[in-house]
Amino acid sequence: MRRIHSQIVLTIALGALVVAAAASATTTTKTTTVKNTMSHEMAGPAKTLTGEVVDMSCYLAHEARGAKHVACGTKCVANGTPMGLLTSDGSVYVITLNHDNADPYNQLKKMVGQTVSVTGPVNERGGVKGIDVTAAKLVAAAKG
Repeated sequence: MRRIHSQIVLTIALGALVVAAAASATTTTKTTTVKNTMSHEMAGPAKTLTGEVVDMSCYLAHEARGAKHVACGTKCVANGTPMGLLTSDGSVYVITLNHDNADPYNQLKKMVGQTVSVTGPVNERGGVKGIDVTAAKLVAAAKG
């Protein structure tokens, strides 16, 4: 029951993000062209962050992460669940696709549960932090 409740809350939150994004696009009535106001020109400064790639659905619902969750997380991401970057200080950044180059985002889909280094503009809207990934690479495991 708790899991169903968590999934409902997550679905509502993700739906609100979609509605907010759709509301930011404006349409002109004379020419039927659409102007997207989410310009990359207004993006925040580029940063490089290191952390674990998580699927946002399972992470938010029940803190699923790590090696035990790779198979499920990879399946969730392949089915469209948003990805996040969980940093060592416990911060979570929604990973967003860069419209000019989708390759780094698509590479991250195969790195769920692994520690990566992600570079791109970082922004925060309505309390949600995100990174528009422009580069991504796997971080080598420490030798012990």
